[in-house]
Amino acid sequence: MEFEAPTILTNARLAPQAGDAVAIAGGRIAWAGALADLPAAMAGWARHDLGGRLVTPAPIDCHTHIVHGGHRAHEFELRLEGASYEAIARAGGGIAATVAATRAAGEAALVAAALPRIDALIAEGVATIEVKSGYGLDIATELAMLRAARAIARARPIRVSTSFLGAHAVPAGMAADAYIDGVCIPALRAAHGEGLVDAVDGFCEGIAFDTAQIGRVFATARALGLPVRLHAEQLSHRGGATLAARFGALSADHLEWATAADAAAMAAAGTVAVLLPGAFYALRETRLPPVAAFRDHGVAMAVATDCNPGTSPLTSLLLAMNMACTFFRLTPAEALAGVTVNAARALGLADCGRIAPGLRADLAVWDAGSAAELAYRIGFNPLHARIFGGRPC
Repeated sequence: MEFEAPTILTNARLAPQAGDAVAIAGGRIAWAGALADLPAAMAGWARHDLGGRLVTPAPIDCHTHIVHGGHRAHEFELRLEGASYEAIARAGGGIAATVAATRAAGEAALVAAALPRIDALIAEGVATIEVKSGYGLDIATELAMLRAARAIARARPIRVSTSFLGAHAVPAGMAADAYIDGVCIPALRAAHGEGLVDAVDGFCEGIAFDTAQIGRVFATARALGLPVRLHAEQLSHRGGATLAARFGALSADHLEWATAADAAAMAAAGTVAVLLPGAFYALRETRLPPVAAFRDHGVAMAVATDCNPGTSPLTSLLLAMNMACTFFRLTPAEALAGVTVNAARALGLADCGRIAPGLRADLAVWDAGSAAELAYRIGFNPLHARIFGGRPC
């Protein structure tokens, strides 16, 4: 499937909205709807018959740690033997183990290691991915991770949104406050100065940072004009979700221990709830995020892989959709919204995630009859074609 001139994709099944045709010009969606209602000015455009296939916005993976060194397969074995994530982390494993491997890798090696994982997501139609730092915990490696993330967008036809996650863990031999003020915030300022940061993230948890420490990072982000996001209420309730709401965060992520009050605060702030079923699965968690409360309060819910080497070594957004439905009881429609329009909102992106005139022509064409099939199948990829910025690729 190739097209250079303005083109109308016909005989399609659009989702989530109704329609059977999409017009593309200049890398953007020019029109979408029923072919019978095609504007007269487009009547002479080239046409491409999709044979009745499903067309959705291209998926967006809005929470990943896909740039990192090494792996943590041994910790997988330890968890199977009964060790908890927190116990492994306190014994020097977890994030600290990946920090050591990431510091030992150079920027080029980080890119090379990440590309196969990126390719797996591209193969499922993903057009936009968020990439976090956070495995450096020193200024040089945090910057190297973010440079590697930018390099991915040059090496592959994919859009990369970066998040500075210097407040991910406390490095060995440092106190948390000393690290935040002496390393994390200076690293953030340096990364911002190089144009490497699209948003600022943090990990608010008993094994990481408290709300006061994250608040200082977020205040710095605000002063730099950067939006914030937060890993919140994953392993315990620490007040992260309300902190995120107070700062008008784009998203709060994980949220297994969030409450109805947290949902209300997030709704008032317009903060997206990013659900990460891969981590829930890998850690064999039992406490569910409060999906009913999010629905009741009108909190938008996104779904992402949380691709990382320790707690969610997942590179399938389709499987994440299935897990979100199976574990968290999202509907297939909610799962699709979770990896399209709501994922875009979680990244602060207004030009993708929907099939609407003026937006980027980032589309996925599926060998499927309905959107429910995307979340229904397990270990099966029905992608027929991926359109990135108006070009099949």
